[in-house]
Amino acid sequence: MSVLVLSLAVSAACCLGFGFVLQQNAAQKAPLSDFLSPRLLLDLMKVPRWLGGIGLMAAGMILGAITLSRGEISLVEPLLATNLLFALALSRHQTKQLLGRQGWAGLALLAGGVTAFIVAGQPHGGHAVTDPVRHWLIIGVMLGLALLLTTFAKRSRLSTAPVLLALAAGLLYGVQDALTRISGQRFSAGGLAELFSGWQPYGVLVLGVTGLILVQSAFETAPLRMSLPALTAAQPLAGILCGVGFLGDRLRTDTGALAWEAAGLAAVVVGIVLLGLHPAMPRGTAEPVPKRDLQPH
Repeated sequence: MSVLVLSLAVSAACCLGFGFVLQQNAAQKAPLSDFLSPRLLLDLMKVPRWLGGIGLMAAGMILGAITLSRGEISLVEPLLATNLLFALALSRHQTKQLLGRQGWAGLALLAGGVTAFIVAGQPHGGHAVTDPVRHWLIIGVMLGLALLLTTFAKRSRLSTAPVLLALAAGLLYGVQDALTRISGQRFSAGGLAELFSGWQPYGVLVLGVTGLILVQSAFETAPLRMSLPALTAAQPLAGILCGVGFLGDRLRTDTGALAWEAAGLAAVVVGIVLLGLHPAMPRGTAEPVPKRDLQPH
């Protein structure tokens, strides 16, 4: 792993983590009538704090795209998952909560899990799968699961909907990262003409907007601790599946390496949950707020 890839990935994670906190600070005041509606984005555009969070998120996504063009998705995704560390740092500054045992344990598990997965798996590039059936099968499973989770979220209570929506958004973002990598490869091969002759960049845009609506709806209806862990855990898992499934990423497959890779991913997920449930994370509100309260201050 090059220092450049590591630096870009951590910078992207920092922007994403800070951006998520600022977005949730604003989205929690949105009216519940905007739930899962594009109107939610139109209303939130009036709030400077949300725009700042979106700006940071956009910067993180751009840095992430540059990182994906220089490193395998199976390497980059675990590093991007550390955005939760930066989200917790900003939330802790806002709430003045101490890390305590839970925070330090979550931090150690997340950092240690990412390290264990990368060291044991040694992600490296290979030959991408050219069979379109395999591409669409894996992408279709991810999108189908996201649609199923969203459908259940619409029918469930507010207490469970944010988790389901965040999981769905994480799956979409994982697929988006895979398509971003393919788009970067097409651009490197033939410039803009080659890039826009394929469907992948349009897929990146559609998935990005759809995921944004899901994430903001999750942020709107519950505390950050209810949604961000699910989002942060689902995205790297989906991205790694796409990377190994059809992008040609290779991981070590001997018994010892597979055991450490599985243990590393499990530690990442547990660490994400511990950090996401930390009292420092903004509590938010699930109470409807009149639209007039969503004006800039």
